[in-house]
Amino acid sequence: MVHIQKRYVTFIPPEGALYLIGDFTDWERNPIPLKGPVTLEFPEGAYVEYAFMDEKGRPFPDPDNPERADNPWWTYPRAIRLPGHRFEPPPEPKEEPRVDRNRLGERRFYVAETGPSPQATVVAQDGVAFYRTAGLHKVAQALLERGEIPPVRLLFVEPLDRNVEYRFSERYEEEFHRLLAEAERAYGPLGETVLAGASLGGLFSLWQALRHPDRFPKVLALSPALKAQPGGRDTYQDPEWLTERYQEAERLPRIYLEVGLLEWLLAPNRRFAAVLADKKAPHAYRERPSGHNWVTWKQALAPGLRFLLGR
Repeated sequence: MVHIQKRYVTFIPPEGALYLIGDFTDWERNPIPLKGPVTLEFPEGAYVEYAFMDEKGRPFPDPDNPERADNPWWTYPRAIRLPGHRFEPPPEPKEEPRVDRNRLGERRFYVAETGPSPQATVVAQDGVAFYRTAGLHKVAQALLERGEIPPVRLLFVEPLDRNVEYRFSERYEEEFHRLLAEAERAYGPLGETVLAGASLGGLFSLWQALRHPDRFPKVLALSPALKAQPGGRDTYQDPEWLTERYQEAERLPRIYLEVGLLEWLLAPNRRFAAVLADKKAPHAYRERPSGHNWVTWKQALAPGLRFLLGR
């Protein structure tokens, strides 16, 4: 159970709850011990996802809160909205683009087009989440219908093991480029290619844009997991290797960057945005009063596509 008063939320633990977790605790990283109700302060109008943990460290939902979080990876987070919360819903199209399902070996990928003769291709990592949870193809269609962006092709690429592939894996890089070639063979020229990704998918997208600036001139990066280095595996402790590479680079892509105020990745993203500003790279940066989740990221899709593809 929770009690909300302005910016403050009191979490009242149910039976069996020994810890409180959420975006504000880095989920499993820093659970808050519970010996009774706990009151926390959040940004004004925040959207908060949370859960409880039992004595064995198993997360479970708040039985007194029926509002499920829109989370494609876990079923246990529950959601609360503080007074003043404003969700900017993505625009809805008049008709939904058709989505083709494809495979390249074991890897699934999906393709949609918002109109004839697409002028650009948006390539999203974590493809199923961007397709089914975020509805990126529907947002692109709605913006086309409004005359805000040109026709685009959307390519949703699903990982096999995102924790390995998105952490600077040259093996996945090679397969990714083969997949792009297959999509081009089957559907026609990609045109200008925009990379899109959230969390580790955003990390991989920024890495590819730095390595292949002529091929990938634009990136939609949502809470990129910038606490990472080649060979590392700790999203909380690894150094910000890619930010250092961007600091050294002479040529940078056009980037739309968003992050949530409740994330452990807030400070790394702020430092990355500062590098872009210092180097006068074309970019837009925004923070929202929410966490590392699809409520944050869904709101970024329309402004991100407008910034990267707007007429």
